[in-house]
Amino acid sequence: MILEVAILNVKAGETAAFEAAFAQAQTIIAGMGGYVNHELQKCIEQPNQYILLVRWQTLEDHTTGFRQSAEYQAWKALLHHFYDPFPTVEHYEAVL
Repeated sequence: MILEVAILNVKAGETAAFEAAFAQAQTIIAGMGGYVNHELQKCIEQPNQYILLVRWQTLEDHTTGFRQSAEYQAWKALLHHFYDPFPTVEHYEAVL
């Protein structure tokens, strides 16, 4: 199992709109092949910052299956305009 980690810095004043858009967008990702689960957390110290954690069966489920899909274009249209700067996404696997 792979853990996708993205730190999302949302433009000032747009957190409520981002959260509403994410509520719609999460149905897109949840329907993808290889998706296991996800969570979105809001930072206490930096209220414009979120962390998105998505668990996938394989790395390719995210990098190929999702990112190269038509569904990704809908995800992108809903969310990408909120970010500044654009997030770095990294992938992790369990050690133990």
